[in-house]
Amino acid sequence: MIRIFLTGYMGAGKTTLGKAFARELGLTFIDLDWYIEERFHRSISDLFHERGEDGFRQLERNMLHEAGEFEDVVISTGGGTPCFFDNMEYMNRQGQTVFLDVPVEVLFRRLRVATQQRPILQGKTDEELRTFIEGALDGRRSFYGQARYRFDGSRLEDRHQIAESVSSLRRLLEL
Repeated sequence: MIRIFLTGYMGAGKTTLGKAFARELGLTFIDLDWYIEERFHRSISDLFHERGEDGFRQLERNMLHEAGEFEDVVISTGGGTPCFFDNMEYMNRQGQTVFLDVPVEVLFRRLRVATQQRPILQGKTDEELRTFIEGALDGRRSFYGQARYRFDGSRLEDRHQIAESVSSLRRLLEL
């Protein structure tokens, strides 16, 4: 039975690496945000807006606990998932946890082109976006750092880099 949780900031590559890794190992891939949206037939931003942060985080925790019972799965968590309740402790108990550590400049480059898909980033200048990423990442590092493994997620820009990263992660996790 394999259960792997990928954590890290938005834009770290959790979904990109998670999909490729799950495919390579013949595992099921679950993006927790997509899982929540599918279950509730609402977007994450709508759920967040309707329930407030506390209500959304409780729902997210419940869905993490549900998905965290599945076997032979790679789960990509939301960027904030590890930072609430006992979510990191739970993930560490349930399976292997991997923090995709990515430098601020790489996150900035990736997120700069995705601001329209991420409402929290909309309307920010480049400097505001960089400052926002740095601040949020600083506030979350202590949670991300509780993962059993740290993995460099900065090399996920093309198929070749993704394939190399999949191989590296497989060696790291000894799978």
